[in-house]
Amino acid sequence: MSDFKYLTAYSIPLVAFLAISLGAVFTYLTPVYVFVFIPIMELLLPSSTSNLSPKERDEKKNNKLFDWLLYLNIPLVYATLVYGLLRITFSDLVTYEIIGVILSVGLVLGSNGINVAHELGHRSNQIDKTLAKLLLLPSLYMHFYIEHNFGHHLHAATKEDPATARLNQSVYSFWFTSVTRQYVNAWKIQKGLLTKSNNGFFSVYNDMFWYSILQISFLLTVLFTLGFPALTASIAAAIVGFILLETINYIEHYGLLRSKLPSGRYERVKEIHSWNSNHTMGRIVLYELTRHSDHHYKSSKKYQILDYHTKSPQLPFGYPTSMVLSLMPPLWFFIMNKRVPTHMKEQLVN
Repeated sequence: MSDFKYLTAYSIPLVAFLAISLGAVFTYLTPVYVFVFIPIMELLLPSSTSNLSPKERDEKKNNKLFDWLLYLNIPLVYATLVYGLLRITFSDLVTYEIIGVILSVGLVLGSNGINVAHELGHRSNQIDKTLAKLLLLPSLYMHFYIEHNFGHHLHAATKEDPATARLNQSVYSFWFTSVTRQYVNAWKIQKGLLTKSNNGFFSVYNDMFWYSILQISFLLTVLFTLGFPALTASIAAAIVGFILLETINYIEHYGLLRSKLPSGRYERVKEIHSWNSNHTMGRIVLYELTRHSDHHYKSSKKYQILDYHTKSPQLPFGYPTSMVLSLMPPLWFFIMNKRVPTHMKEQLVN
């Protein structure tokens, strides 16, 4: 498949622009596209378990095309946000249209904002890290950078990780526990980093402090330039964005647990501690996030060279379809609980 297949990820903000422009019931085109059309395409398109050859991997690893495909999401995300807020502020929209616009903007903030920030946040260069934080800003989720990189990747698939869903935990319960615990954890991690570097709370190196200032400044800018309705819509869209992220978090590690070693430490993260999906549509619109097993196994690998591991637990559907199923807990439990490895279930009673 062509390297330009990842252009498909831009279809979500493009549909959002169309939805916001058309108004009326068409403001709901984006959620319909994300949660109906894409899942249908996932079922129709064949999955691919093939991996790149060593030569292909070396060629793609340093190909700047794949970086620019990520960078172009920044203007798309902010343009969608601004356009949505302008429509809410200056157009005579009724309540159901405003809700549709908020959903459209929020889905873009989550899919093309937070998801791309997740990829860039794992890079080693400072420019990419800064761009990651810029993409997290409108979702008011900048603490994700700290908690994900210094917390989640250390504790994934353990009871200590707020972003790992427990067996039989509903997605609705997970939204609350993950959002609140991740934010608290981010402050704890930041405090530890400051202590380690001999810096105090009010140090310029307190990133959580700066994130708070930046996010408050962002909201105040919206308030003073566009007014209270736009502020309310911006906050609501941010919530939609990070709820989308947390729904993805929910399916990525649901029910999976790492074993404890005789020393009391957990075994290292392996390919078996994240759910993998090879469904084509979900892979390309989410920049290979669905090959999550390899991402956790080697978090420094760029999205375009992630591999499929036969030993990784496999989702029966792609991530977009799985997100829809997770919203119906009894059906989700029926489909997924039998797929959780037996030895991981046994740890729950030990």
